[in-house]
Amino acid sequence: MSAADAVDLSVQIGALRLRNPILAASGTFGYGVEFAHLVNLNRLGGFVVKGLSREPMEGAPPPRLCDTPSGMLNAVGLQNIGAHAFVTEKLPLLRNYDSAVLANVFGYCLEDYVEVIRVLEDAEGLAGYELNISCPNVKEGGIQFGNDPAQVADVVTAARRAAARRPLWVKLSPLVADIGLIAKAAESAGADALTVANTYPAMAIDTRTLKSRLGNLTGGLSGPAIRPITLRLVWEAKKAVKIPVVGLGGVETVEDVLEYLSVGASAVQIGTASFADPRASERLLAPLTKALVQANVNSISELHQKFAVQND
Repeated sequence: MSAADAVDLSVQIGALRLRNPILAASGTFGYGVEFAHLVNLNRLGGFVVKGLSREPMEGAPPPRLCDTPSGMLNAVGLQNIGAHAFVTEKLPLLRNYDSAVLANVFGYCLEDYVEVIRVLEDAEGLAGYELNISCPNVKEGGIQFGNDPAQVADVVTAARRAAARRPLWVKLSPLVADIGLIAKAAESAGADALTVANTYPAMAIDTRTLKSRLGNLTGGLSGPAIRPITLRLVWEAKKAVKIPVVGLGGVETVEDVLEYLSVGASAVQIGTASFADPRASERLLAPLTKALVQANVNSISELHQKFAVQND
C-alpha cells in the first residue's frame, strides 16, 4: 500500500459520512446536474444545490456578475425554479449519483422555510438541508434572520421541526458582531452543522457611466479577497460550538483547503472558483491527498489535532 492509499479523506459531519471534505457550494454549481458532463460528481464529498424558495423566482436584472480585485461580485437575486419543480425536474436526475446532495433553503418568513422543507421531506434523494439565514425577515421589519440570535433560534427551531428525516446545516452571515454568539444560537436550536460564511455585501461602480456594474446597486463579494476574513470567522465559530463547521470563502488551492481544515473546519465548499474552472472542486482531491502525505498526516482529524497542539 502506498502512502497515498493510506490517507483517509473521509469526514463525519453530524450524521453524514462524506468520502472527502470537498463540496461544491450553493449558487455556484447550479442544481448539480448541469455540471455532470464536466465533473465526476461521484468523486466529490457532496454538493449544495442553488437556493430553493417556496415559489419560483426570476432573480435580479442583468448584469449579475462582475470581476473585482481578487474576487467577484454577484447579484443573481436567488433565481430558482422553486421547491416543487426541483423535486419533479431535478431530483430524479440527482438520484443517479452517490455523492451527498444538500438542498439550500431560504425564505422571507418562518413559514417559507418550513414549507420548502416540507416539500423536500416528501422526496427521496437528498442527504440534508442547508439553511440560508442571510435573508430579511419581512414580518420583523426586514432585519436579517442571521443577524439576531433570537431570530436565528426561531428560524432554526422551526426548520428543525420540519426537517425530521435529514440533517440540518445552517449557513451563517459574516456580517455579525460576534459570530460565536450566532453559532451558539443555531447549535442550541438544533443545527447539525454550520456553514461559515455567506458572501459580503459590496459595490462596484462604472465610473464612465456612474452606474453600478451590476443590475442591482449592490451584490455579494466572494473569492480569494474574503478568505482571510472568513478563515477567522470559521476559527471563532468552531471555538464556540461542538457541532461541525464547514468553511466557505475563497477556496481555490489545496493550501486554502488546508488552512480551513487546520482551524477546525470539517470540510470546505468551493464557490467562486467553479466559475473560472468548473472542475475546481474535483481537481483539489489529488493535491489534498499529496499534501497530507507530505505532512505525515493520515486523516483530517489528525490535521485538526496537529494544529491544536502547535497553537495551544
